[in-house]
Amino acid sequence: MNVQEDLVVSNSNSHSISSQNTLNSSDSTNFKMHSPVVLNGGAAKKQESRHSSNTEVQTQPATSPEPNGAAAGHPPGEEPKPVALSTAHLATTLSPADEEWSSSRDKGVRLRMEGSGPAAETPITVHQMFLETLEGYGDSPALVSKKDGQWVTLTWSQYYQQCRAAAKSFLKLGLERYHGVGILGFNSPEWFISDVGCILAGGLATGIYTTNSPEACQYVAMNCEANVLVVENKKQLDKILQVKDQLPHLKAIVQYKGELEQKTPFLYTWAEFMKLGEDVPEEQLNAVIDSLRANECCTLIYTSGTTGNPKGVMLSHDNLTWTAKTSATMADIRIGVEVIVSYLPLSHVAAQVVDVWISMRFAGTIYFAEPDALKGSLVTTLKEARPTCFLGVPRVWEKMQEKMKAAGAKGSPLRKKVADWAKSIGLQYNYSAMNGENQVPWGFMLANNLVFKKVRAALGLDNCRVCFTGAAPITKDTLEYFMSLNMPVMELYGMSESSGPHTISINSDYRITSCGKVMPGSKINLDNPDEEGNGEICFWGRNVFMGYLNTPDKTLEALDQDGWLRSGDLGRLDQNNFLYITGRIKELIITAGGENVPPVPIEDALKAEVPIISAAMLIGDKLKFLSMLLTLKCVLDDNGDPTDELSPEVLDFCQQHGITSTKVSQIIATKEPAVYKAISEGVERVNARATSNAQRVQKWVILERDFSVGGGELGPTMKLRRPIVVKMYQEQINDMYAVTSEK
Repeated sequence: MNVQEDLVVSNSNSHSISSQNTLNSSDSTNFKMHSPVVLNGGAAKKQESRHSSNTEVQTQPATSPEPNGAAAGHPPGEEPKPVALSTAHLATTLSPADEEWSSSRDKGVRLRMEGSGPAAETPITVHQMFLETLEGYGDSPALVSKKDGQWVTLTWSQYYQQCRAAAKSFLKLGLERYHGVGILGFNSPEWFISDVGCILAGGLATGIYTTNSPEACQYVAMNCEANVLVVENKKQLDKILQVKDQLPHLKAIVQYKGELEQKTPFLYTWAEFMKLGEDVPEEQLNAVIDSLRANECCTLIYTSGTTGNPKGVMLSHDNLTWTAKTSATMADIRIGVEVIVSYLPLSHVAAQVVDVWISMRFAGTIYFAEPDALKGSLVTTLKEARPTCFLGVPRVWEKMQEKMKAAGAKGSPLRKKVADWAKSIGLQYNYSAMNGENQVPWGFMLANNLVFKKVRAALGLDNCRVCFTGAAPITKDTLEYFMSLNMPVMELYGMSESSGPHTISINSDYRITSCGKVMPGSKINLDNPDEEGNGEICFWGRNVFMGYLNTPDKTLEALDQDGWLRSGDLGRLDQNNFLYITGRIKELIITAGGENVPPVPIEDALKAEVPIISAAMLIGDKLKFLSMLLTLKCVLDDNGDPTDELSPEVLDFCQQHGITSTKVSQIIATKEPAVYKAISEGVERVNARATSNAQRVQKWVILERDFSVGGGELGPTMKLRRPIVVKMYQEQINDMYAVTSEK
């Protein structure tokens, strides 16, 4: 599918665009770039019937006249001459490319461009996007982090300077073109600077999950041929030192927090690293930046690897810059005003696109949370930063819901009555707004003043215009809970291979339990739909990845022959083009009787029926009937790991039913009748709504420990790792199927 034709200038004497408006030469941002966008090699050959083979894409806005002094066209066969370029006319030369995919680190790809609209945007590099932000917002705050209890701010200009300094230091350390820089640590200015600095130096920025084992770190570092690894502290350094001898490409390790306990030639503190490249000429770095191409790889996002080794998702400059602009514009992100708290793992695509790239494109201010954010300190940071938009994975929203419910349970009867009244008003109002009716119920303003504003302030979200959720399924119960508090949470949907978002819900246009509508300039196709319209969701757009590093076979499994990305998810579109996720092909349980059962709706239904349940996982693949693994809500320790202590919500349930147990183990040991009865009745209510007997849950077991990242049941973004859970609890599963029973 060749979609760049309409941008092609058919005249063989196409003009390059020169700058009328270059940056101040005394500023270190005065780097001049080559301006023409040369079409991917091979595109012209396929379009000879419509266009000359000597083609360029001009980047000047259609409403503007051609600037004076435009460079003369070059004779056929000659390379276009470089011209000075300012951010007023962003453009770049594209690498020759015949295919829309590649698994090679040093190859470009054809971009999925169209003749008009957002998909026709001129491709730019990360560096060009950075320059554009600098031009208008250089003195605005960019990165805000705590040092010795005090907030310290880097402006966008200072951030840029530090990225250049880091890039020169990477070059000094011998970073080779298209080789990796692995970053292993919690979110921080150093993480951002390492990431962007690596890209400016021509490397492949590679986030590594902090929860990875030494062996998992070794696999990623080896796969991306990392020349440098940047680690947060001694804990992460020790992992790398254990596997260093198995990393033949590794030349240096940089530790960005704390002092080094040992001095060796390949180890550097952050301060040492940043000084290392001082004698590297600016011209040398500029030459590398000048060679960057928007259709070549700059970042690797590694999949979680729940079903084998992780795959390196290759994202191009254009993937990042186009997605950042298009998604944020759709989501009503405003330039120069947004405040974002960075706390989710930056090795995950969702956090990286929002925190690093959208903030760069829209000159946002990033506040960095503390490393124990997900263990309890996040709300403290939110109260100080007061973000204008906030992204939480479902587990974050669920934990907020649980804590607020627990706090509410301790209130007086009057406070409970007022809160319940306010929430009923809030839910009514937000459903009305969602449906476009905008009917404000009586008492809404009073409820807003008495409850909603106070809740927002208590969460640090009083300035938040839009709340997002993504990366895993979220229950309708949690969505309705926040709607009732006048805080509707907008669902996003996408994957690493789509550079993060592909569909987006926005405050003015959403439907509860839907993941929103497709981004402008992108497309969705539902492959092989059933009679209800459920088909595999396939993506098309400039956000679709280049390919998996070094694995052409896996790349061609993910992309069909026309270049559409297969998501592996099942979904349907309603009459208004809202997308609903209805299952995951790999997660589909196919019973021994051949019945296809999507597990998530059944799991969510049970958790909604029995609020004391924390996790529910459906079992039954190739088995005669369905069963469930369940956990009870419990207190988390300082590391965010589950304890044996029942949560306040479960204790409240126990108190109401005359149960004296305070521990999960006590409930299980005594098979506490009231708890087991509540679950049994909840299962019966869910079964009553089952579409067939095969979709009825016949057995269940309460596990002694809740699911967690540390325990291995959840991935870094709290997504359930089903194959791993099955292995971990095979004994309990076997017990349920030891004697089959028909009900």
